[in-house]
Amino acid sequence: MKFSGIQKTSLIDFPDRIATVLFTPGCNLRCPFCHNWRIVLEPKPPFLRENMVLEILESRKKYVDAVVITGGEPTMHKEIPKFLKKLKDRKFAVKLDTNGFYPQVLEACLPYLDYVALDLKTSLEKYPLLGAKDTAKLLKTIEILKTGRVNYEFRTTVVPRLVEAEDIVKMGELAKGAKNFAFQQFIPENAMDKAFRKLKPYPPEKISAFAETMKKYVENVVLRI
Repeated sequence: MKFSGIQKTSLIDFPDRIATVLFTPGCNLRCPFCHNWRIVLEPKPPFLRENMVLEILESRKKYVDAVVITGGEPTMHKEIPKFLKKLKDRKFAVKLDTNGFYPQVLEACLPYLDYVALDLKTSLEKYPLLGAKDTAKLLKTIEILKTGRVNYEFRTTVVPRLVEAEDIVKMGELAKGAKNFAFQQFIPENAMDKAFRKLKPYPPEKISAFAETMKKYVENVVLRI
């Protein structure tokens, strides 16, 4: 495994834990609101190699008890299950952030995961706007997570145009029966698409209304706004 970056300490990326965040290069999607677009479009060295990352994590064990793997899209990398096993062997709690388009890799990761955050970005009809022609693999991932083999959440960054009231209903049908659903505020600064940098985020009351709709479908709704 190689990584494009590391955030040594995070209080917000892993529920109820202090975590180190690792960023993998590359992604299969092209979300116009992406903040990590530099490691998506043209990941460049120097990369952090696996042995270096493990050394850093070992040296910080007294401060950090968990690791978050995010991207880019981590499950693009077929070697990730082996890396996650090394983290578990070192007694770290492990969370994976994913867009859900590599269900077979996710299946192989599950034995080594404590938490999964699946980005449910919009309704299925709008996924072509993000560069996805076929959402069958995303649907497979949704069903895998609903089996409850690992703690998980579905989460949505509420981007105007991409996430509207009618999309929330369709997303609710996809997430129906899930345990946790989180709404995150859209931050326009540094978005991949310069046009999205000019978009005005939804006001909190609008996102709260989305949350009320989602409560009809899932057990628990969290607002991160």
